[in-house]
Amino acid sequence: MTTTTHAGPGRARARGGLLRHRDFRLLWAGQTVSSIGSNVTTVALPLVAVAVLDAGTFQVAVLTAAAWLPWLLIGLPAGAWVDRLPRRPVMVVCDLLCALAFLSVPLAVALDRLTVGHLLLVALGAGAARVFFETADQVYLPVVLRPEQLPEGNAKLQATQTVSYVVGPGIAGLIAQLTGAVAALLLDAITFLLSAAFLLRIRTVEPRAGRAGRSRSLRRDIAEGLRFVIRDPYLRVLTVFGAASNIGLTGYQAVLVVFLVRELRLAPGMVGALVAVMSVGGIVGALLATRLARRCGTARGILVGAALTGPPALLIPLAAPGVGLVWPALGGMLIGLGVAVGNVLKGAFRQTYTPHHLLGRVTVSMHLLNFGAIPLAAVLAGAVGARYGVGTAITVMTTWLALTPMILFIGPLRRRRDLPAAPAAS
Repeated sequence: MTTTTHAGPGRARARGGLLRHRDFRLLWAGQTVSSIGSNVTTVALPLVAVAVLDAGTFQVAVLTAAAWLPWLLIGLPAGAWVDRLPRRPVMVVCDLLCALAFLSVPLAVALDRLTVGHLLLVALGAGAARVFFETADQVYLPVVLRPEQLPEGNAKLQATQTVSYVVGPGIAGLIAQLTGAVAALLLDAITFLLSAAFLLRIRTVEPRAGRAGRSRSLRRDIAEGLRFVIRDPYLRVLTVFGAASNIGLTGYQAVLVVFLVRELRLAPGMVGALVAVMSVGGIVGALLATRLARRCGTARGILVGAALTGPPALLIPLAAPGVGLVWPALGGMLIGLGVAVGNVLKGAFRQTYTPHHLLGRVTVSMHLLNFGAIPLAAVLAGAVGARYGVGTAITVMTTWLALTPMILFIGPLRRRRDLPAAPAAS
């Protein structure tokens, strides 16, 4: 079994707060620049497909699906491998692979070789790297921080990730307006290189899995993680809710750029600005999550976040040129607030509640359904948009999202103020 030691040069200074914790600052900085670049891509890649290749609604939706498909294809074995491997090197390699993938797009454009197939391969490759990176990241944070520091650490990471939802699309729209969408992907590649550089400077020593851990059957390891999630009433209901809400959330987001460009006739700069404004609520949610949990409890905090994630989605189909853009902006801000609150509280809960030697497999088992629903939702939204119109696709997906909070009332959360610190069997 792997044990965790919190021995790092930043440990002693961490008592003064995480801003004084050297290794956390480096991890935080690496994730921040990488997240900004990734959110540049969420707008830049569809804009490249639409503006350079004249791709249709279904093709753009398939691009979104391709970025998330690896969670279905390699998610479970990735979780088992992450529990066996040192996590920081895994994260560095993933950053470098993503940088190479995104650098290939401007190169293909310069050689007049860019195709939709090429963009699909880039999305798939970056998505596969993301599976390993995000799983390793979830397991690595409890190595750098003590258990009582995890809520604050998760809140800070979620806050800056949410800031990236605002900054990234805005930068993508501005660059696309000034120099073309392809140039925005160069910025993404640079951010992954910076992230790798920050990670390489971390000094915290992470113990390796023992020989026994590496010699176990991969299939047995995968099954152990799945069983833990399926049998646990809290992780089980959170997983089902995450998958259901991601169907609606990703479904409308997969065709949002097409809707804004082709239905509302917005310029690329305005598209980036609106997507950025829609993400502002997430910053507030990440900053308020721990305070909300202290005031009303972690379980109730998750229920509040879910309520903000669902019904406000019904405002987005009301979008119209001019003043009518207020509706998607307001709906997006409320959704972002709810998603951020939920992500902070669920992330800290999973990291402290799950035995550390199982954390990689439990994380990826939950993500298998959570993120595995995303490519299916993107393809579904694209198909509905191609057949019935992109406006209809957005209405269908936001209506589904509005109904998903009811799932959480099926499990034990409705009866508790706070989530438990450990499984009942312990």
